[in-house]
Amino acid sequence: MHRPPTHAEIVATPPEEITRILDGDPVRAFAWLAAAARLGFVDAQLAYAQCLLNGRGCTPDPHTAFLWFGTAAKAGSAQGINMLGRCHENGWGTPRDEAAAATLYRQAAETGLDWAEYNYANMLARGAGVEKDLDQALAWYRRAAAQGHAKAINLVGRFLEEGWGCAPDPAAAATLYARAAEGGDFRAQFNHGLTLARAGRAEEARDWFLRAIAGGTPGFLASMARALEALPDPALRALAPQAREHAGV
Repeated sequence: MHRPPTHAEIVATPPEEITRILDGDPVRAFAWLAAAARLGFVDAQLAYAQCLLNGRGCTPDPHTAFLWFGTAAKAGSAQGINMLGRCHENGWGTPRDEAAAATLYRQAAETGLDWAEYNYANMLARGAGVEKDLDQALAWYRRAAAQGHAKAINLVGRFLEEGWGCAPDPAAAATLYARAAEGGDFRAQFNHGLTLARAGRAEEARDWFLRAIAGGTPGFLASMARALEALPDPALRALAPQAREHAGV
């Protein structure tokens, strides 16, 4: 058993040692974060809550995670406020409440936190917890995109492709899909691949589709498989079973 660190020891710990602890044994990292969280270190409170939520180094405990996100939020942490919104939206440790989630996302978004801007835009785009407003959704996606948020960049591209809340601009959409794909967003990687496929650049499209398959979620991959099956190029259609296999369907 490791003795919990004191406040003075945490303050004196070099950043590289903290990184080594947190990247090492999950049980030791969890104990270290628990001590630091109780001593009032906000970054530790956020990381401790995330461990509790995910069950890293501990048994999952969404309710206690929710309480620690709340502690960080009360200390003024925009990330804590945003994560409270995530908990309310998804029912993690608290009853689902989309209206509360939207309010919290807006509060955190107004501090300039890109993830909160993205999350609030999602609520506006879906009309979840707030009145649906595609113009405002696009405006908030643009704010997050301006900070390099890959998922927001992809969705600005989607809005421009479809003409949601703006005039359609397929060329600008294609540019944004490429940027977001390079940023690692699997949905953008699929959208970029689809743009390339439509332009007859099948080999390049295949590479991006494979990246999307490697990183996509099961629900997305099931939809992706159906889209691949509709493509005219047989080599691209042949990727559909691989997408289904990764989706587990």
